[in-house]
Amino acid sequence: MSLIVQKFGGSSVKDAERLRHVAGIITEYYDAGNDMVVVVSAQGKTTDELIAKAKEISDRPGGREMDMLMSTGEQISASLLVMVLNAMGYSAISLTGWQAGFLTDSNHTRSRIRHINKERLENELDKKNIVVVTGFQGINRYDDITTLGRGGSDTSAVALAAALGASRCQIYTDVDGVYTADPRLVENAVKLNEITYDEMLELASLGAKVLHNRSVEMAKKYNVQLEVLSSLERKPGTIVKEVVKMEKMLIKGVAKDDNVARISLVGLPDKPGIAFKVFSLLASRKINVDIILQSVGHDGTKDILFTIAESEKEAAAEALREIAPAIGIQNVTADSGISKVSIVGAGMESNPGVAAKMFEALGEANINIHMISTSEIKISVLIDKEMGSKAVLAIHDKFAI
Repeated sequence: MSLIVQKFGGSSVKDAERLRHVAGIITEYYDAGNDMVVVVSAQGKTTDELIAKAKEISDRPGGREMDMLMSTGEQISASLLVMVLNAMGYSAISLTGWQAGFLTDSNHTRSRIRHINKERLENELDKKNIVVVTGFQGINRYDDITTLGRGGSDTSAVALAAALGASRCQIYTDVDGVYTADPRLVENAVKLNEITYDEMLELASLGAKVLHNRSVEMAKKYNVQLEVLSSLERKPGTIVKEVVKMEKMLIKGVAKDDNVARISLVGLPDKPGIAFKVFSLLASRKINVDIILQSVGHDGTKDILFTIAESEKEAAAEALREIAPAIGIQNVTADSGISKVSIVGAGMESNPGVAAKMFEALGEANINIHMISTSEIKISVLIDKEMGSKAVLAIHDKFAI
């Protein structure tokens, strides 16, 4: 007998018909003798609707009350799914994140899991209940409800799999696995049978929307084998694990991220400690920085350009403009209208010429590159947003993946 953790996203549980379909998947594994823990997201567009309701009241609602509001979406999904399972004759129970033992820090709207108290979960499993847990949420040391940020249900599922020692963590989505590119954009995209944690982490961080990057990071840390599957079709998906079989694929995928903004700091004093002051400020505001480019100093000044999530553009620009006079920044600008396009693959580390091939594809497509970032297994470029889809197609065709 094995313990299996399954996670179903919002589109998978969006209405009664989908809930019954999901219940069929769960009970198939339960009838095979497995213990089942199921994590659910809010139905369909519920999360977006709740955010819209909050914005009708306030432009800047408090984090604590937003967490109170946002947590209701997953509770609806969990309770309705258990009602379906009960109607089918199965013993099931829904648990909120805090009932399931999720203890988090107090960083509202983007908390991190500190510990999972397994006692209630294990008691329910001992009773042979199918346990349905609300994803994306927990409770802090002050007994306040917290949420893990968008995509946090993936993280909840992996955390439960790690804590309970599950044999598998299955992530059910509206696609049937991880592809070499978005199949809605690239017609000849290929589904991967396997992919390493590192490759999947890069793809998730670079805009691939199949898995949340925090969930992949946690899976790698605790060696949780992930499986990405379709909730609509019964077919094999993609396994995410530490080591995969040798494949003759130079790169595993092309990803595009449109949620990118570029911050330009012009005329900074060219002396030690300035970069620290800039980026420590952003870190204190919980703003993640991605690609960084610093110009060669001239006339006693230098320029720094970097990218952040577009959703954090205004907060970052406001914070930097506040300190600009104190540290000598002459000008702060924040630009949208750009995309980050990336290629990922462990094979590129030992194969020279990968970057040249990528740049050749972009050049042939007449696409200008603004910034470049590289690591051992990925290359990212910033380009104009309207060229993003064209770039993905050009690169995918060039590498013939």
